[in-house]
Amino acid sequence: MTCLSLSTEDRSRLLSAALEAVKRAYAPYSQFKVGAAVLTKKGNLFAGCNVENASYGLTICAERVAIGSAVAAEGEEMEIHAIAVVNQQKVPCSPCGACRQVIFEFGVDALVIFQGRESFTEMPAAELLPDGFRL
Repeated sequence: MTCLSLSTEDRSRLLSAALEAVKRAYAPYSQFKVGAAVLTKKGNLFAGCNVENASYGLTICAERVAIGSAVAAEGEEMEIHAIAVVNQQKVPCSPCGACRQVIFEFGVDALVIFQGRESFTEMPAAELLPDGFRL
């Protein structure tokens, strides 16, 4: 199963879950609400939202919340098939560098869907983070 083999139904489920997660984001400082959803290779769906903190460096991105939930449920063998990232303002917003590395850790071949300039952009994690760090 390659990263680009996402069915229309799975793409719709993934984006719907991410859009629903945006509604639960905790962003009192930036007002920039983000939602993410992960579809694992086992077929499970996990959502997350950004959680800000007054000590801004402690803020957690939506992507890492969703991935953490997936790992908590499936364990260390969890692999990302696809991940969608949306924001309430509907402005271009690709995953940050830290999130790109975490996505890469759990799914080098994962399909990453995010808000682009005019519509959603899709690309493999390895393309979004060329030469990502591996041990």
